[in-house]
This record gives sequence, C-alpha cells and structure tokens, in this order.
Amino acid sequence: MSDKAARASKIGCLEADLARVRSSIKEASQNRTMISTHEDPDYTPRGPIYRNANAFHRSYLEMEKRFRIYVYEEGEPPLFHNGHCKSLYSSEGRFINEMEKGQMFTTRDPDKAHVYFLPFSIVMMVQYIHVAGSHDIHPIGRTVADYVRIIAQKYPFWNRSLGADHFMLSCHDWGPWATTYAPQLYNNSIRALCNANTSEGFKPSKDVSFPEINLLTGEVSGPLGGQPPSRRTILAFFAGRLHGHIRHLLLQHWKDRDGDVRVYDQLPADISYDSTLKKSRFCLCPSGYEVASPRVVEAIYAGCVPVLISDNYVLPFSDVLSWQSFSIQVAVKDIPNIKSILKGISPRQYIRMHRRVQQVRRHFMMNSPPKRFDVLHMIIHSIWLRRLNIFVPL
Repeated sequence: MSDKAARASKIGCLEADLARVRSSIKEASQNRTMISTHEDPDYTPRGPIYRNANAFHRSYLEMEKRFRIYVYEEGEPPLFHNGHCKSLYSSEGRFINEMEKGQMFTTRDPDKAHVYFLPFSIVMMVQYIHVAGSHDIHPIGRTVADYVRIIAQKYPFWNRSLGADHFMLSCHDWGPWATTYAPQLYNNSIRALCNANTSEGFKPSKDVSFPEINLLTGEVSGPLGGQPPSRRTILAFFAGRLHGHIRHLLLQHWKDRDGDVRVYDQLPADISYDSTLKKSRFCLCPSGYEVASPRVVEAIYAGCVPVLISDNYVLPFSDVLSWQSFSIQVAVKDIPNIKSILKGISPRQYIRMHRRVQQVRRHFMMNSPPKRFDVLHMIIHSIWLRRLNIFVPL
C-alpha cells in the first residue's frame, strides 16, 4: 500500500470513529435532565450552568478517550513554542507550555492526530519583532504567513483540509488581525482567541473563545475566595483605566456618583482591589478597546456575579456554559440603568447566581499541573467540538 493510500485509510478510520462520537453525543443530548447520567470518579456536571449537562459530559469523556493533537516542531523559541505565564496573557502562555510538555492529548505521530497545533505566539512576536511606537505590525502578520507556508510545503496535512483541522491560539488583541495574512488560516482554521469579536471576523461555528486570565504572579490563590452573600456590602464595583467607548460611558455615568455603584478609573491607595471584589455582589466587566476582559475571570474567582457589558463578544465556552444562569448581561445603551437593573434582582435570585458562580469556577481555574475540567481542558474541549464539525476528505 502506498503512503498516500495508507494515510487515506487512517483518515477514513478517524472520520468513522468521529461519526460514532457525534452520534453518541447527539443521543446524550436527548436527555434534558440537569444532571449527567454518566459515571465519573471526579466530577458530575449538573445544574443550570450548563446548556446540557449530559451532552457536555458525554462529549468530555469521549474527548479524554480519543482526542489527539499534533504540535508542529518547526520554529524556534521565543516566537514559537513559548509564551508568557505571568501576565495578562497567562492563558496563552500556559496553553503553549502545556502543549510543549506533550502530556495533554498530544501525539508524536501526525497520522494519528485529529488536529494540528501551530505553536506561534503573537505575544512573543510583539515583544521581539515589533518596534514599539511604530504602529507597524505587518512583520507579525508576515511571520504568521511564512510559518503557514512552511508547514503547507513540508507536510501533507495542511493542504488536504486547506487548514480546517489546524488551530492557532492567541490572547493578544492583534491575534485575529495577524491571521488575515494567511487567508486559509483566517477562513478555514480553528482560531482560539481571547479577542472573540464577531465584528472582526470571529466565527463561533469554527473559532474558539477562551478567557483572559491575568496572573501577575503565576498563581490564582490571591484572588480566590470572597464573602458569603449576606456580608457582601457593595452592590457593584469596577476599577480600570479608560480604555474604549464602553468604559468612557460607564465612568461618565457612575464615577463618583453613587455609593452603591462604585466605579473608579484609578483605585485609591487605601482600597484593595482583590478585597473589594470579594465583598461586592456584582462586578462590572466592561469591554476595553477590545471585547475580552480579565475582569470576568477575576469576578468568578472572587465569587462576584459578573455583569457583562460589551458588544459583539462571544463568551468563553458558551457552547457548553449557560452564561445567563450565573452572570448578568447589560446592553451598552442600558449603562445608565445599571443600578435599577441590579436592584431588580431579588435576594433569592442573587443567592442562586452566587452559588452558580462558585460552581462554574472550576472551569476557569488555571492549575499546575492541569486538572480535569479546568480552563486548559475546557479550551481543548472547545477545540474538540469544532473538530467534530469538520469532515476531512480522504
């Protein structure tokens, strides 16, 4: 059997196996109860935080059993195979580093892979090849295009699917823009992005939204915790710089206006950011210049119900999680009505939402080493779901 025929046979087996997986998940989705019926030694998804707990759990278990990722070896650090782990871009850096360790669903045999990871880091490119203040980001886009070209010339996998079973990952604001330099990457590949902005080409059917997590020390222990509902004395809280029109509107309407809705562009030196999160009932999470905000995860860590204020933002893991069950979404036009909206939530409803925030936290935890159902596994699960939408030709 020729190499081409052998590869076609392997693809056929992979696709047939994925067809069975699709069928099993569809069957599981017919069970509309709010608790998974599948056995699991660690965790059983349940409750309204999930769109369908049974379907999610079945999909997750199938992923653990079958999913394989091939990481291309081309490229040298720091632009490739590396990423920041102690910054606003922690989720990108941790993901790349875990892929490099080869312990999370990776395979050394590309013929056994379901997806192929392009391990470049836009954050590192900004640090090392962008000239600060020049506003010339074309070298970054050209580097991405050159990398895709090398992969397409050296391996058969890109061209057989036109990049559809390949993925990249970026938490930098320029990540989506950089992919436009490689049209097949932009149009066909799975783009895992923090900046999941539908007005800038993000396509929920093929792209993946994952959360910004700002870990200045590399650990999450500081922001975790918070007061019980009865001891949360602040109705709503936000502190952050004036980035973008949404924050401008928020500060215009609420800065220094109301003791219940505490909004700051600069937090006073005698007020602790983490402590204030932990004693606030609702945490305002407005978009900045781009749609994603690390405040969403900060709120979840602190047990504070997120109040999402954004346009065109596809929320992380929203194909699995039912965000309306544990967060509040406020339209930009309703910023002047924030207090009345939040006051209109009954104590009983708030307690339910607070409990759900605590439940969903496990899916946003950055663990070292990674743990089942944590944020890195949820990112991979989102990529797995997109791969189930793809049929690679023989």
